[in-house]
Amino acid sequence: MLVLGLESSCDETAAALVDGNGLVRSDVVHSQVAVHAPYGGVIPELASRDHVRNIGPVVRAALAQANARWSDVDGIAVTNRPGLVGALLVGVQVAKGLAWGLGKPLVGVDHLMGHLLAVFLERGEAADKPRFPFIGLLVSGGHTAIYRVDAPTPEGIVPLGGTRDDAAGEAFDKVAKLLGLGYPGGPAIERSARDGDPSRVPLRAPMASAASCEMSFSGIKTQVAQLVANRSTPLSAAEIADTCASFQTAVTTVLARKTVSAAVSEGVTDVVIGGGVAANRALRERLAEAAERHALRVFVPPFQSCTDNAAMIAYAGATRLLRGERDGWDLVAESRSILRESTRKGRGRR
Repeated sequence: MLVLGLESSCDETAAALVDGNGLVRSDVVHSQVAVHAPYGGVIPELASRDHVRNIGPVVRAALAQANARWSDVDGIAVTNRPGLVGALLVGVQVAKGLAWGLGKPLVGVDHLMGHLLAVFLERGEAADKPRFPFIGLLVSGGHTAIYRVDAPTPEGIVPLGGTRDDAAGEAFDKVAKLLGLGYPGGPAIERSARDGDPSRVPLRAPMASAASCEMSFSGIKTQVAQLVANRSTPLSAAEIADTCASFQTAVTTVLARKTVSAAVSEGVTDVVIGGGVAANRALRERLAEAAERHALRVFVPPFQSCTDNAAMIAYAGATRLLRGERDGWDLVAESRSILRESTRKGRGRR
């Protein structure tokens, strides 16, 4: 089975062709960073317009990269939640048009499901894959949550806890803006932190106890804001590096500690990270170190599978198509995920 996946939930226009085993035949991503950088964040109206301009060329490039014809495509998968509704609508409408015109089955995919299953993608050399059940840490600009994943279905994904306010990636972006590092913030903070000493700036992440999977990142962002506001002179380059190092250490330590604690509590031996912040090397290293102490196996997708991409959407869609699931022409774009992110509604530990 060969599935065409489309992704337009935020500021990447993406298309990919992936088979039912997760082999990536093509993966094309058009980034909008240059469009939104002057504003320090994503502007929904600009994102939607850029998707309209680029989704056609991106889809054609994905077919060409895979050396495939339309007749080779067995199904269409598209992100239909969560995200910016106007941006999602572009991908959903294109997917519906392609499915209708080609007579191919159509499935909608929850963006969060795509991130949780991205680790199963094959991009070159074969690698070990996690076993179900596993603990999934989904950490990005819009979402931060810990799940127990028993099966690649919405019913098989149980929320254990999540952020009560800012997502970790959102906190990275906002702190980078406070420090004048530009957008996107995650890579900028990671680069600056390499030259910094985390012990020189006392920042503390709220709700840091490993006894709960609940998290909060607005407080540490506020600490940085107060640090900047209380200065009579701008921070020096060295002070910015120290602040970045302290911020990154605090956030990644909390994420790693709570994820490992969840795995131990649930009796699960495999841990998976997904989402854009999973590309952060400090998080990968900290989680690997914590997991090793408990004999846990950690699985992290390659960098191109961490950020928003259509390959993960195509694979998640393929799992639905192989189960015989189909969506009709009433498929819509929705801002809310079907995967609940709060233990207040889920089965979380407190």
